[in-house]
Amino acid sequence: METKEPQIPKPLVEYPTVYAYKVMGKREGEFHSMVQHLFTTVLGTPIGDDAIVENVSKQGHYVSLTVSVHLTSEEQRIALYTAIHNEKRIVYYL
Repeated sequence: METKEPQIPKPLVEYPTVYAYKVMGKREGEFHSMVQHLFTTVLGTPIGDDAIVENVSKQGHYVSLTVSVHLTSEEQRIALYTAIHNEKRIVYYL
């Protein structure tokens, strides 16, 4: 019987790429600035306001930010998700 080498699936994301993260939190304090600083810290490069699209909930209690960033590796993508997950002011993310 012939044995086959296992086939490793191709990554879902090909790098470099522009990747969009969506983060949501309460519309209070400096949520926008905090998220911008978080992304800047993890990536080591400034994230400009032009990379962030903001949407406020109908009742104005929550804000959703879509942050588009240039990633060069899977490690960067995972590091950002880890930082987002650990930030208590972010209540939901995609």
